[in-house]
Amino acid sequence: MPIPAPFVSRIMELEKDWIDYNGHLNMAYYNVLFDRCSDDAFEIMGLGPNYAKERRLTIYTAEVHICYVQELHLGHNVTVTFQLLDHDEKRLRAYQEIRHVDGWLAATSEQLSLHVDMAGPKVAPFPADIMAKVEAMRAAHAALPMPERAGRSISIRRKTT
Repeated sequence: MPIPAPFVSRIMELEKDWIDYNGHLNMAYYNVLFDRCSDDAFEIMGLGPNYAKERRLTIYTAEVHICYVQELHLGHNVTVTFQLLDHDEKRLRAYQEIRHVDGWLAATSEQLSLHVDMAGPKVAPFPADIMAKVEAMRAAHAALPMPERAGRSISIRRKTT
């Protein structure tokens, strides 16, 4: 089965309880949307709930950088993409976008995930069968351009005099 490049989630609806007192999607629920898509992409790589239950190995998030681009409101439907940018024997670096079903960009996320042996818990190498699936997704995503928003850092730009 070919691996989608990038992986695109099913259409997701915003839930009423996710809307904050400003009338738009609360920042925490952007993470929920990103996480739901990541879970589906991880499943393709063999890193889903059964992997954690049966092999006592899993994925932990080490770092996330989110950019909120345009507000989402109740009634909006979205899709989320997942692009595997890089990996090594213990880590995954991914980039995601939340897009309104009309196509406009709502938010981006870049994350570093760690492969963890739950017995420790401690960071551990991917088993060979899982590494093969990770490498297959990376190969499928290798032809995609590096996203413009990937690799951003937080700073305050100052005017020079």
